[in-house]
Amino acid sequence: MKVNRSAIFAMLLSLSGLAFAQTPPTPQPPARGPALDLALEAAQVAIDTCKARDQKAAVSVVDSAGVLKVLLATDGASSRGVASSTAKAVTALTFKAPTSQLAERVKSDKELADKIAANTAWNARAGGVLLVVDGETIGAVGVGGARGSDVDEACGLAGVQKVQSRLR
Repeated sequence: MKVNRSAIFAMLLSLSGLAFAQTPPTPQPPARGPALDLALEAAQVAIDTCKARDQKAAVSVVDSAGVLKVLLATDGASSRGVASSTAKAVTALTFKAPTSQLAERVKSDKELADKIAANTAWNARAGGVLLVVDGETIGAVGVGGARGSDVDEACGLAGVQKVQSRLR
């Protein structure tokens, strides 16, 4: 079978023109979230709160699309704590609930427990708290690595409370 290279080239050239002729996608507005300075301040307060309790922890702040805005870790924080902080923030955001509430719900809701267990990016232990403005979730803070997830949550709540009145 003889291949007509000129015909194949012409066909490929015409198909590539279709790709260029398409209308580019409309840019989406950025996801709502805390301003970077407030995200950083919330994370720093959470870190300081954990350090005052002699805890080596990590703090992640995500916007409403789950985009990581800030990640801080104390000296000596574990890689597991760092990963956990981001997973808790994303989990709280995904389920629109603090992870401490989700941790309680999974004890009696097998469907929720299975759903969370099936996704390695989620963590339903306490430490993920929401950033909410006028009833709208604009992001989340996650803390991981402290001894006891209740301590993770207390540190995260301290960070959120510090900036809550200035969130827009």
